[in-house]
Amino acid sequence: MKKIIFATGNKDKMREIREILSDCDVDIQSMKEAGINVDIVEDGKTFEENALIKAKAVAEHTDAIVLADDSGLEIDYLNKEPGVYSARYMGEDTSYDIKNQNLIDRLDGVPKEKRTARFVCAIAAVLPDGENLIARQTMEGYIGWEIEGKNGFGYDPIFYLDEYGCSSASLTPQQKNQISHRGKALRDMKEQLKNVLN
Repeated sequence: MKKIIFATGNKDKMREIREILSDCDVDIQSMKEAGINVDIVEDGKTFEENALIKAKAVAEHTDAIVLADDSGLEIDYLNKEPGVYSARYMGEDTSYDIKNQNLIDRLDGVPKEKRTARFVCAIAAVLPDGENLIARQTMEGYIGWEIEGKNGFGYDPIFYLDEYGCSSASLTPQQKNQISHRGKALRDMKEQLKNVLN
């Protein structure tokens, strides 16, 4: 069985990845599960650069296929903040309840049509032969006026979707995987990896 190591320690992310790639006959491990412990400095200017930095750093320690993602929230009214700094916004140890409330407060008085936002996900793959692949997808929505929903993580509770009339944290995991930036990027990457995995 082919092995994929995903360069993350995030349990929620690993759960999503395993659900989306469940139809592939492949063993998916996190860095930790694969026993790889590297300090990675994400100093790229784009989601794609950061994803590739992570994938290459882990690929140095294994001959498996390595995938890494970099994802974040872009809010148009705030000049696409927090962007590539989404995880580090207001400090890495700051809870998302505080981060989410801060973003809602910064949009105080801003009408709905100017609250447009998107989740962006770039996934990079480093293959055993050194080849690199990139997939990038988005999920469009807007920033709501309150924190809502218990199913998501990160910025999901303030990211609202018109077609569902609720935040992405109120969707079931199955609904979210169908439309999410990560779900779409993973399916795109799965397509690109088809020849390698077969």
